[in-house]
Amino acid sequence: MIRIKSKIRNEELEMRQPNTPVALSIAGSDSGGEAGIQADLQTFARLKVHGTTAITCLTAQNPGKISRLEPCPPAMIRAQLEAVAAHFKPGAAKTGMLYSAAVVREVVRFFKRNCRIPLVLDPVMISTSGRRLLQLEGVEVLKKQLLPLAAIVTPNLAEAEILTGRKIRSLAQLRAAARTIYNTFGCDALVKGGHLPGTGGAVDFFHGREGEWMLSSPRAAKVLLHGTGCVYSAAITAWLAHGKSRIKAVELAKQFVTDRIYETRPAKAGLAVRAQGF
Repeated sequence: MIRIKSKIRNEELEMRQPNTPVALSIAGSDSGGEAGIQADLQTFARLKVHGTTAITCLTAQNPGKISRLEPCPPAMIRAQLEAVAAHFKPGAAKTGMLYSAAVVREVVRFFKRNCRIPLVLDPVMISTSGRRLLQLEGVEVLKKQLLPLAAIVTPNLAEAEILTGRKIRSLAQLRAAARTIYNTFGCDALVKGGHLPGTGGAVDFFHGREGEWMLSSPRAAKVLLHGTGCVYSAAITAWLAHGKSRIKAVELAKQFVTDRIYETRPAKAGLAVRAQGF
């Protein structure tokens, strides 16, 4: 008889313990493994959170292109959510690509019944390659019905412009957008300025019930950034599941995603994130 020796590491064993925090990701599947559900689960695992999922779409994609997209029927999304809720107790949840108004409404129903689960809403609307990932009717349902149920919304520059109806060309306008989103939709807003030119760094503004903060880190040059928005929102979700406050979860997540961006550059490793309150 051949005996197979186990090489499971301690941190992998820890993921199976009953007291491990649970997080839920409601998002699309990325066949390239760098964004969507795959990025969320990788992030949850690295931050020692058990990841559960409800897949909204299947995609055939790589960092340069989404060649095919197949939405999941709303009834199947409902079944996934109900299955998770029946057995697990998510400490926090996040959404990514929802694609259609029907899917958004399904998610709204779930969080109306499970309102104690803090929701991090990553309003994925258009892919890097320019493909629409949330239909126009879905944008309206998200704004009117889902955003008011969220704890934190994490729009990038283009998404913040859609949510506010205003162009963002400066740090002052970025800061104003976070304030506008908070006042309009009633959820904390983290507006990400990584794509804002002329700032000398990746600057984000957080405006919420705990106050107003600016978070900054060095800007990455010539680095593949596909999926970083998913990682950022997933890290916030993981830290919320660990019981951190919203601003602390955002600060820790900013550091986590910065470290991930620079981890292939040892000389740049350990670059600190600056968080400044107002």
